[in-house]
Amino acid sequence: MKNVSEKLVWDKIESFNNEDNIEIDFEDYSFSKLKIGIKDDSISTKEINEIDMDTLASVGVNINEDSDSGKYLLFGEKNYVAKPQFAGVEILPIKEALETYPEIMEKYFFKAMETNKNRYTKAVSETVPKGYFIRVKKNVKIKEPLHAGLFMHEEMSAMSLHNIVVLEEGAHLHLITGCTANHTLKGGLHVVVSEQYVGKNAKFINTMIHNWGPEFIVRPSTATVVEKNGFFVNNYYSIKPPRNIKMDPFTHLKGENATAKYMSILFCLPDTHSNIGGTVLMTGENSAAELVARAVNYGGTIVQTGLLIGAAKNTRAHVDCSGLMLSDSGIIEAIPGLRAMHPDARMSHEAAIGKIDTGEVNYLQSKGLDEMQAIALIIRGFLDIGIEGLSPEMEKTIKEIAELSGHGEE
Repeated sequence: MKNVSEKLVWDKIESFNNEDNIEIDFEDYSFSKLKIGIKDDSISTKEINEIDMDTLASVGVNINEDSDSGKYLLFGEKNYVAKPQFAGVEILPIKEALETYPEIMEKYFFKAMETNKNRYTKAVSETVPKGYFIRVKKNVKIKEPLHAGLFMHEEMSAMSLHNIVVLEEGAHLHLITGCTANHTLKGGLHVVVSEQYVGKNAKFINTMIHNWGPEFIVRPSTATVVEKNGFFVNNYYSIKPPRNIKMDPFTHLKGENATAKYMSILFCLPDTHSNIGGTVLMTGENSAAELVARAVNYGGTIVQTGLLIGAAKNTRAHVDCSGLMLSDSGIIEAIPGLRAMHPDARMSHEAAIGKIDTGEVNYLQSKGLDEMQAIALIIRGFLDIGIEGLSPEMEKTIKEIAELSGHGEE
């Protein structure tokens, strides 16, 4: 039974997820095939061509590079796992993990969110489990990022995923997950359930990078639980947006002094629709949440939502949504939300939408840059939001987004 504050959050989330701006027929993507599964569900790196490897690298996933932290790849329906080189870290395909550890079903599988939260979580629950299970044991601190790739390779196919990440007390992990498809593909359906558990004094940085074709539909559903003194960062980057994406990840700051930060960078092209939210419920005393979103719109539709809920003593929250319009067409709608449910909650928000200042462009041109270089530099500064755990791959991603924005859609 949910308490009053949790019920108010779930009412909002269910409303958000039950309102699709397009009609999606699962069978247009042969979704029922995923209920059967395949016999041989493993793949080696030798079976993946160089072009697909480069595509994975573009979303921060370098499968062939040596790493002590380990790697995971789902290539269509087939799994590849590079085992970690030290004790205390487990990476398993979710189906294998459920068979190996019965307690996963009891403690983690559809426990942070409900199976019937929306039609997408229900659809995932009815397929053969695909995705990863990652567990970092007590007080194990991983210094290098762990890479996970989710790669679609068939036109108008579906990918259904259930990913679970568990950080035990005192554990540290930076997970980079890249979601993309073969460069020749135009469309497909990508549906994901992610459940994440951050233990006491644990630190989890979760970086997600998307690079899609023009007709892809993407529907992620994510829930994270953070215990006492836990620290959670969620970074989201959209290099090339799908035709339609809608997500509203939910985080419950359950323990005292728990912290959550959401950092999102979006690049929107004509005929694309991105509805990107984030909801944080703070029931732990002295917990804190921050949501920062930056959007660059070159003619599509971007809806930035955020809801931070202070339901305990001395909770602190801030929402910051900003957008740049680089086209006469397109829409940016910013909806920062705050809900105080305790008299000691301290909460603030800001939102700004505008265009590039021509005075700044002229000034940079006077210093020797051409117009496109000047615009790209301004955009890069706009996208610099002090992201926690930024890696060289992410720096490259931000630079690419800025350059694409400076030149428009080629």
